[in-house]
Amino acid sequence: MAYDRDLSFVYMNPTKIVFGENTAKSVGIEMSDLGCSRAVLVTDKGLREAGLVERIEQALGGKLAGTFDQCEQDSGVHIINKGAEFAKSVEADCVVSLGGGSVIDTGKGMSILIKEGGQLSDYTGFQMLTEPVTPHIVIPTTAGTGSEVTYAAVIKDWERNQKLLFCDYYIIPRVGILDPTLTAGLPPMLTATTGMDAFCHAVEAMHALQAEPISDGMAVHAIHLIMEYLPKCVEDGSDLFARGQQQIAATIAGVAFSNAQVGLVHAMAHSIGALFKVPHGMANSILLPHVMMYNLDTCADCYASVARAMGIDTSAMSDEEAGKAAADGIWELTKRMGVPQRLRDVGAPEDGLMDASVLSLSDGSIIYNPKPVFEAEEVLSVYKNAW
Repeated sequence: MAYDRDLSFVYMNPTKIVFGENTAKSVGIEMSDLGCSRAVLVTDKGLREAGLVERIEQALGGKLAGTFDQCEQDSGVHIINKGAEFAKSVEADCVVSLGGGSVIDTGKGMSILIKEGGQLSDYTGFQMLTEPVTPHIVIPTTAGTGSEVTYAAVIKDWERNQKLLFCDYYIIPRVGILDPTLTAGLPPMLTATTGMDAFCHAVEAMHALQAEPISDGMAVHAIHLIMEYLPKCVEDGSDLFARGQQQIAATIAGVAFSNAQVGLVHAMAHSIGALFKVPHGMANSILLPHVMMYNLDTCADCYASVARAMGIDTSAMSDEEAGKAAADGIWELTKRMGVPQRLRDVGAPEDGLMDASVLSLSDGSIIYNPKPVFEAEEVLSVYKNAW
């Protein structure tokens, strides 16, 4: 990648990472290091049924003030309000999130309201907070969102049928505990789609307008790891080494995009997620190669770097050819893992694509896309190619 000679940037990565098999047992120690003594455990009922919640409750022991297990896919403002009220009722001074992206974003929202009070909508947007929120420890059970290290949360306003974006350095979790044993039971399709979420984070971090050398280095390494280990996780979920490497990839891709930002893929994925409940990782997986083709004339050199990170021999290719080879390689990767290739296959109706296009224009992610997007019709053309 070439950078302007006058490039300047700010890089931030304040989260402490604890990695290794069974490291979730150390959650109480991490709480003590933060000066906390009463945790609200935020999770969902599916993880309780899987036996994971009990493991963390036991690890917390006397530091557990209470468990809030009512998180749902596409976490909503109403759920966070309820969770914050519960946390206050048990006098929690720390949030511990156990789960995937929706659970972690619920924890981020709760950490705001426990400290600040008011309405969650008061903090929508960028850098709306003035001081640190309630300490938040994250224990991911998927390996894709990178939410354990990001400054963003996406929360659905179910009344307005729209996803709200919260971006603030103060909501970056204080600790992320990456325990591969907690991802071993993740089904193959969910493993694949959450893994492709991380892949998308890495690619968009490289093409976003705030891309810089440190985030690029992390993104490239994340792509290397995902290409090697995600298919192994899908094929054999009990391979804890592969699971751990995929967790690391998701985390460093999260650091990369939290600094460099994302782009059109996320704007479009947020919109069809809000309107048609298409899971975020699934949407990113389907849309990514189509957005790359849309952007190709603007950042072919970036996508050539993506191709090389994927292990594609680009020595005899132009940057444009290499960029197209990267997009083709993503299709091949997702096809190999059995991930759906078209929006029509995941419940997005053709007659709703214009509504999604209009909604995408108001998503904060779109402003960082390397190719400026001004008209809904431009977004619609990408949606139609993916449909």
